[in-house]
Amino acid sequence: MEINKTNEIDVIALVKKLLSNKKSLCISTGISAIIGIIVALNTPKQYTSTVVLAPEISSSSIGLSSSLSEMASNFGINLDSKTSMDAIYPDIYPEIFASNEFIKNLFDIKIRTIDNSTERTLKEHLTKEAKIPFWNIPGVWIKKLFTKKDKTVPSKDGDNFILTKDEENLIGIISSNISCLIDSKTGVITISATDNDALAAAIISDTLQNRLQDYITTYRTQKAKKDLQYYKKLFIESKKEYIEAQHKYAGYSDANEDPLLQSYKTKEEQYENEMQLKYNVYAQWASQLQAAKAKVQERTPAFTIIQKPTTSNKASSTPRMFIVIIYTCIGIAIDAIWVLILKDRKK
Repeated sequence: MEINKTNEIDVIALVKKLLSNKKSLCISTGISAIIGIIVALNTPKQYTSTVVLAPEISSSSIGLSSSLSEMASNFGINLDSKTSMDAIYPDIYPEIFASNEFIKNLFDIKIRTIDNSTERTLKEHLTKEAKIPFWNIPGVWIKKLFTKKDKTVPSKDGDNFILTKDEENLIGIISSNISCLIDSKTGVITISATDNDALAAAIISDTLQNRLQDYITTYRTQKAKKDLQYYKKLFIESKKEYIEAQHKYAGYSDANEDPLLQSYKTKEEQYENEMQLKYNVYAQWASQLQAAKAKVQERTPAFTIIQKPTTSNKASSTPRMFIVIIYTCIGIAIDAIWVLILKDRKK
């Protein structure tokens, strides 16, 4: 008679065997739970603040593809990447956030915390007030011990070529704590910042959305603003020349109210023609100046804040209870490996 052998595992028998060794199970579970509690209590809480932005699009342009594309391009939305002339479009906003120049400009923003209303820079906040777990302290000491002294000269204001090691580390920390996500379908921009303090996270996220808008606005309006300054200069010069021609004509006319000679009349007509010519130029540049002002306004992107940054009462980091549960499960798994596998092999 043939016996069919199977590889089935009797789970109930394994559980009974595991529970029969209550002493080792309690020791393993208890030690793991204690370690989990220590780790949970020493893991700094993280709070995340989020800002949601949406470009403003005129309702009158809905249904007109060309008008919609033109309006959307004014607000930083690239509906047709192949025909767009913009070098900065929403898809690369996250790359802007990751750039050293953008992050370095965040060093000097003023930060407050819930426990301390004194303003200090973000750089000071991260270098002096950042909370790290106690098990990372030996690694920090060892790193300082074996790291050569940084002889790099600190960068001066406006000098973005030189970065010290401390600045590089700080840029890495900030970069890992901020994010910018773009919804390609709706164009909605989601900006978030994470910090050990809820108020600091809200301030950082609010600053990020302001800096991003300023960055995009500066890029999109820089050409129009240059044209505006050029037309403004010409307008001022033409106005000055027109006023001078006007005074010259008025002075000559007052001095010769009843000219008898034709030469006086001809001279008066000459001054009058020059004044009219200067006025035409002045009026032309005045019109160009108004058009340039309208162009700057047209090129300025507008955003609607769907969700403002607020302080969060709930930490975004892993809950401490969950950490304890994970370590407890690890203890049970270790005990199961010992009881079911290693203990029998040792015998």
